[in-house]
Amino acid sequence: MTYQQLTNNDLLKIKTLGELKAAGYQARSIKEELRQNLIRKIKAKENVFEGIWGYEDTVIPDIERAILSRHNINFLGLRGQAKTRIARQMTLLLDEYIPVVAGSELNDDPLQPLTSYAKDLIKEKGDDTPIAWWHREERYTEKLATPDVSVADLIGDVDPIKAATMKLSYSDERVIHYGLVPRSHRSIFVINELPDLQARIQVALFNILQEGDIQIRGFKLRLPLDIQFVFTANPEDYTNRGSIVTPLKDRIESQIITHYPKNIEIGKQITGQEAKLHGKPIEQIHVPELMKDLIEQVAVEARHSEYVDEKSGVSARLTITAFENLISAAERRLYLNRENNTVTRIADLIGIIPSITGKVELVYEGEQEGAGLVAYNLIGKAIRTLFASKFPTPEQKKKDKEGNPYVLPLSWFGEGNHLDILASQNDKEYKNALHQVPGLEKITTDFVQSMPEMEKEFYMEFALHGLAEYSQLSKKLLDTGMQFKDLFSSMFDMGAPEEGDFDEDDLN
Repeated sequence: MTYQQLTNNDLLKIKTLGELKAAGYQARSIKEELRQNLIRKIKAKENVFEGIWGYEDTVIPDIERAILSRHNINFLGLRGQAKTRIARQMTLLLDEYIPVVAGSELNDDPLQPLTSYAKDLIKEKGDDTPIAWWHREERYTEKLATPDVSVADLIGDVDPIKAATMKLSYSDERVIHYGLVPRSHRSIFVINELPDLQARIQVALFNILQEGDIQIRGFKLRLPLDIQFVFTANPEDYTNRGSIVTPLKDRIESQIITHYPKNIEIGKQITGQEAKLHGKPIEQIHVPELMKDLIEQVAVEARHSEYVDEKSGVSARLTITAFENLISAAERRLYLNRENNTVTRIADLIGIIPSITGKVELVYEGEQEGAGLVAYNLIGKAIRTLFASKFPTPEQKKKDKEGNPYVLPLSWFGEGNHLDILASQNDKEYKNALHQVPGLEKITTDFVQSMPEMEKEFYMEFALHGLAEYSQLSKKLLDTGMQFKDLFSSMFDMGAPEEGDFDEDDLN
């Protein structure tokens, strides 16, 4: 049986250098380790990056090619594109356990010792040198680049206290206190937001990337470190906060560009996977598929909005937290009305506004509008976009010789009637309110295919919101919900705001 065929239990029984040699252990670099384990997974058709959606044909093949090429990697992309998550999952391509010289500060390989401590110990004890085992979860170091990061933090420095305590000369290697990078020998080392690292600190990484060694305070120290470097960067950082210095960029062999989900279906998979719903009565809350689409469409609208800074991006965290708030809005209604079950409502989308306002960076025009109003308008645009996927638009039906199906409900509002949809209404009041609008139920049953009975009122409300977004009705935000009225009568109603004309304070 070869070393590679030994089980973890067999490995952990090896306690000395002699036993390790007898088992047939051979040293290999971390990049070779990643490469060989990736090859094995590709041949076995195993999914290397579980839970990473939408990158199957774009980013993941680039990562695999970089690993096969033994490259250091820079993930370049806007916030919320799973860059750090992918880096963390690379640990799954490491061997579960590797041997280290017991007690060594830099996790020395027993066959390729790095530090004077490990070399002296092996020279003294030979095959009796004690061996410890290092799990792959411990072989990952992550550092967020901030302006206050120093060379000492990353590389190391002379420790005068250690020198005084141990009575060592400053020429003795043992006075060095190693930084994060040397301590990540034989590990994956990640620096997030690399452009935020000061230029002089980036320069300190040159030798490590190119030559694999470090220099500390003039010590003639040769440490051929074995590290898989992974960097992450936001394109905005190149112009706004800092930049990656050209020689460092040149030393990072593969730069991989990430992206947002290319369609709503992928977005829903990510949101459904990441949303924290533990402990919520999710089995009592029904979420129509269209509602999930609306949540994702809000993010799509934000990424194309003239009020949102396109360079900053719109994180996938927007849809994740929005979905959590949506469920909480329905959950709150359950408790208020002491009901056993409910269906999420379009009016519940008002509850996701706090999830939007903190996730989008506005341009000057957006700041003038106000974050709350921009968020409210993004929801409206999402409704308008998806309305056309379920119902014919009013413009289409005006040209249709078969007649306009919206005449009956619009006429009812034109007679001076209005409809209030309140966030805390119990299900019975909610249904009764919607069913008093003539023709509204028929519109949904005529145009929505395969509609579950429990979703009928949801689609009826959706139709009203869609008509308001197409300027067929007036939609006014109330303190406790929304009010639908005839568009023209609301314009002439003294003291009543026109559609969309309200203070941002109304959104609180």
